[in-house]
Amino acid sequence: MTGWNGVPGEPGPSVGPPPARTPSGLFPSGPPTRPSWREPYPVTGAGVAAGGATATVWLLLFGLLGRDVASYAWWTLIAGGLAWLAAAVLVRFGDRGVATGVAIVTAGGWSIAAAVVAVRWAQSGNWPLW
Repeated sequence: MTGWNGVPGEPGPSVGPPPARTPSGLFPSGPPTRPSWREPYPVTGAGVAAGGATATVWLLLFGLLGRDVASYAWWTLIAGGLAWLAAAVLVRFGDRGVATGVAIVTAGGWSIAAAVVAVRWAQSGNWPLW
């Protein structure tokens, strides 16, 4: 029993593949029409975390060199500039994820230093960096 209830003598159902349809393009049916480029060092969460942790330690060590608000702010500014130079080199020649983590944490460190300077300035009425 084949499940086909036709009249004897009529052709049965076809056994071959179903007729081909033109794909919509939403789900490509074959290889891409042109080559695709893959990034040699894709950004990963682990790389961003490693760069962020490294920049945190870097800024903390430089920040601890400061004896007052002015020296803390200047050391943080110098350390952040060096960190961003390292991030620029990493973007060009190394891991972009690590460079992203370094840049994000450095911007946060500079923001904290700016807030400390602003609070001291508001409390004393005297610009603390000169």
